[in-house]
Amino acid sequence: MTQSTNLGDPKISSSDNEDSDTPVILHLYPCSDGKDDQNPGQGGAATNDGGPLKHSTTLTNRQRGNKVSALPATLDTLSIHQLAAQGELILLKETLRKGENLLNKPDERGFTPLMWASAFGEIETVRTMLEWGADPHILAKARESALSLASTGGYTNIITLLLQHDVDINTYDWNGGTPLLYAVRGNHVKSVEALLDHGADLTTEADSGYTPMDLAVALGYRKVQQVIEKHILKLYRSNEME
Repeated sequence: MTQSTNLGDPKISSSDNEDSDTPVILHLYPCSDGKDDQNPGQGGAATNDGGPLKHSTTLTNRQRGNKVSALPATLDTLSIHQLAAQGELILLKETLRKGENLLNKPDERGFTPLMWASAFGEIETVRTMLEWGADPHILAKARESALSLASTGGYTNIITLLLQHDVDINTYDWNGGTPLLYAVRGNHVKSVEALLDHGADLTTEADSGYTPMDLAVALGYRKVQQVIEKHILKLYRSNEME
C-alpha cells in the first residue's frame, strides 16, 4: 500500500478526479502521483512511505484480521481500535462494557478508537462513540487528531460532525500539516470547502513551505484552486463591507 513521494520540484498533475478509491499520501510535498479523492464509502486509510513527514495511519490486513492464514482471525480477537476501524458497533459496545476508560484508550501511537474510525470513514461509529462520550480533542503522539485523519481521507461528513464538537480546526501536527493541508493534498474538494467554511486558516504552511493554495497549484488540482479562490474573494468582499 506504500507509495513513494517526490521531494524535488513540484510536478503538475492533470488529475481532477475525486472518486478514486486509491489511498492518498499524507506527505505534504507535491508529487505527480495522480491519486485524488477517495470514495468515502470505501473505508480506506492513508499510507506512509517513511519520508520526512512520518504520518503513519495504516491499519494493515494482518492487524485488521483480514490476512488469509491457516487460522484466520475472528472478530472476537480484534482490539477495540480494530473494531472501531471496521465499524463493528455491536462488538465495540460489548468490548467497552468490559473495562473502564477503553473509549478513549490510545494505542502505541496514541490513536484512540475514535481516531481509527475517523481515519477509515466509519461515520456511524464516529457518531455513536461521540454520543457515548469519546473525546474528539485528544491528540496522538505526533499531534494527529481525529479531524486531521478524517480530512486526509476526505470524509466530509465526519469532518462536519467533529467540527460540531468544537475541535481545533487548525491543529498543526509534527508531520507538518493541518486538516486543511491534508484535505488539499488529497484533492478532497468537498472537505476543503467544509474546512474553509468553518474558518480553516489558509496561511498556514506545511514543513515543505507550501500553503494550501501552493499545494493545489503545484499539483494541478484545479477544483481545489477554484474553491480556495472563491473563499478568498468572499473574505475580501466581506472586509470591504466592514
